[in-house]
Amino acid sequence: MKIASFIAVSALALSINVQAADDHKGHTHDAKGAEHAHEVKPQHGGVVSVVKDVNYELVTSADAIALYVSDHGKPSDLTGGSAKLTLLSGSKKTEAALSPENGALRAQGAFNVSAGTKVVAQVTLKGQAAQAVRFTIK
Repeated sequence: MKIASFIAVSALALSINVQAADDHKGHTHDAKGAEHAHEVKPQHGGVVSVVKDVNYELVTSADAIALYVSDHGKPSDLTGGSAKLTLLSGSKKTEAALSPENGALRAQGAFNVSAGTKVVAQVTLKGQAAQAVRFTIK
């Protein structure tokens, strides 16, 4: 009787996995099978991170940082929004406060951002809970 129970439970578990795999109908994977075909590409030349289906693109320069936010390709309303960035480069830690300006959350200043810099953004948009977003500069 134990073998029959084991077989029944195994069959049930396998059928659940088959149903879960079937949830991917409607989109394809690349040749490696690791990435989705609808992977987000940078629209402003920065680094993209996706959290809860919201795209965050961090664009850095020597004297400014911009964070673009979009949901399914549509720019998010940044009115009343803000972000606090923590930049970690080697042993250096820098913080920056971003505020809405020209369709992005922006900060001006001298920022030491180079390849390998890790950035943690705490993004708050009007009417939404704060969201932590992580980036690694390439």
